[in-house]
Amino acid sequence: MVVPEVQLVVDSISLSFGRSQTLARVSTTVHQGEILAIIGPNGAGKTSLLNCINGFYKPQQGRILYQGHDLTRLPSFRIPQLGIARTFQNLALYTGLSTLDNLMAARHIHMHAGLLQCLLYWGLAHREDIAHRRVVEEIIDFLEIEHHRKTVVGALPHGLRKRVELGRALALEPSLLLLDEPMTGMNQEEKEDMARFILDIHERRGLTIVLIEHDMGLVMDIADRVVVLDFGQKIAEGAPDEIKNNPDVIRAYLGQEQSA
Repeated sequence: MVVPEVQLVVDSISLSFGRSQTLARVSTTVHQGEILAIIGPNGAGKTSLLNCINGFYKPQQGRILYQGHDLTRLPSFRIPQLGIARTFQNLALYTGLSTLDNLMAARHIHMHAGLLQCLLYWGLAHREDIAHRRVVEEIIDFLEIEHHRKTVVGALPHGLRKRVELGRALALEPSLLLLDEPMTGMNQEEKEDMARFILDIHERRGLTIVLIEHDMGLVMDIADRVVVLDFGQKIAEGAPDEIKNNPDVIRAYLGQEQSA
């Protein structure tokens, strides 16, 4: 059996805010093309770990390596340029812009035309705009939001705004996608749709995905491996079936021992 290439290495990351330790020597690896789920109780440090990966937080100890690049030494704006994109637990969209404009805004890292060309809209600027719009329209069709392409995002219901945020992350053309609770606040039908989109993204685009999610049924269905955090420490890592039956996970996350 061929072991997939390691794409991301989290090496003994520690993060503190004052006297409060959020992460304590957390280590894991993410392999090319897998779905890795990160679970744990509220306050376990899950989002803080994603924030360290994409440069929002700088850990006091340890390092994070992505395809040979030490992310802990890079400014946050450089990290999307390496192929890392994310969604947020709390929506971070331009609510006054349309769905189309939100996705186009994410294409900025792929734009190369100069200011004069953009102002005059000729040559490279014109060709780039056509190419970027083609990419964005494909994402809109893929996420089945074509009827809302010109709708101001602030007027969309929560479930559709979650799709727009996923689309904006895809517009960056990442090779690693970080999803922070992509289904929070959704009803069951919306969750099923989002799960389908995540699986399609993984299978069709071959993206590596790191997922934070509280819906344990969904995590166990779609994840290849699961990392469990509790009070900033990693208490378990393994295949979904191993995690479900791990007594430390049951005590910390599920809150009770399983009956024999």
